[in-house]
Amino acid sequence: MWGLIVGSLVACGTPSRAPVGDLGLPAPAARTPTDAPRASGGLAGMPGTPSPQQSYRSRWVPVSWRDVPGWQNDSLQDAWNAWVQNCERPGPLFGPLCSEVRQLMLGSDDDRRLWMMGRLQPYRVESLEGVSEGLLTSYYEPLFDASAQMRPGFEVPLYAPPEGLAEVRRSGRPWFSRQEIETLAPARDALRGREVAWLADPIDALVLHIQGSGRVRFTNPDGTTRVVRLAFAGSNEQPYQSVGRWLLDRGLIRDASWPGIKAWIVNTQATHPRLVQEMLWSNPRYVFFREELRSAADAGLGPRGAQGVPLTAGRSIAVDKDAIPYGTPVWLVSAGPNANLQRLVFAQDTGSAIVGAVRADYFAGTGAEAGDFAGRMKQGLRLWVLWPK
Repeated sequence: MWGLIVGSLVACGTPSRAPVGDLGLPAPAARTPTDAPRASGGLAGMPGTPSPQQSYRSRWVPVSWRDVPGWQNDSLQDAWNAWVQNCERPGPLFGPLCSEVRQLMLGSDDDRRLWMMGRLQPYRVESLEGVSEGLLTSYYEPLFDASAQMRPGFEVPLYAPPEGLAEVRRSGRPWFSRQEIETLAPARDALRGREVAWLADPIDALVLHIQGSGRVRFTNPDGTTRVVRLAFAGSNEQPYQSVGRWLLDRGLIRDASWPGIKAWIVNTQATHPRLVQEMLWSNPRYVFFREELRSAADAGLGPRGAQGVPLTAGRSIAVDKDAIPYGTPVWLVSAGPNANLQRLVFAQDTGSAIVGAVRADYFAGTGAEAGDFAGRMKQGLRLWVLWPK
């Protein structure tokens, strides 16, 4: 997914509070470091997944609940809805808790906090060098108008994977670059007839390629509309390069937020369209899509992340899968000019730019408002993994 609309575009990621003990339970005893859980690289508790000794990405330090900032202040209803989604594919370690999680859907926030204190142990996430401060960015699910056929005003294609892409991946060789896909006859021939939608703007296509998924809205001949979710179906296996970094390195912008980049595009397109094209080609990575079919009941849910469950706006994060296993509840703390967050979230996704122990990409939701939030988010981060006792 768009593993950071600000940060990946550039880089490639309080009032006093009463102690938790005031809820009436003693803080659970912290386990020793030798008992600390190990990052898995997959669903928490799956056999055969990497340990920290193999991944070299994070260490977890056991702490008291009193050391978790803002623990008493989060409104947990949305978080609990996300936890129920998490239980669609929780992995063997968190699966046994799901029946109790569902029962607590009707409980109070105090009930839920007491339950978590009794069943989970918090661990502060650090790098192997002991650094507990990291970076929070944000991503979202775009929604763009599109056409099912090429026509005037809609001439930018989104493609399904070409034939033979799986063999190319197995060989370890990349497929054609973004520039080659748009300019070389063999690449264009391989993609002819593979169009899944046509957009009006190549910048919108780039957003979907960086994001890795999104929704498109088709207008039918009778004026009705149909919204289709497009899911990630593969890539050309080329390395991701940041268009924001390309612009910064050439002194073309000073503000590398997504709003700043869009402003540069608007100001440059009319007078120097070739320069805008060069910016687009500076990222050789190209993403292919498939239509994701959803039931009517699931149509309003977020896109499915790498864990395989629908994401929840404000409660799902993308992480380095070799630092925090998918399906893990995480306490997130971040303060800055864009948001002050102290909340329960779930590690349900990943991204090519999301690398490191204390690194997360915050799912902001769907549409333009979420995109504006995500486009400005880049600030400090601390994380606590909440692990079964």
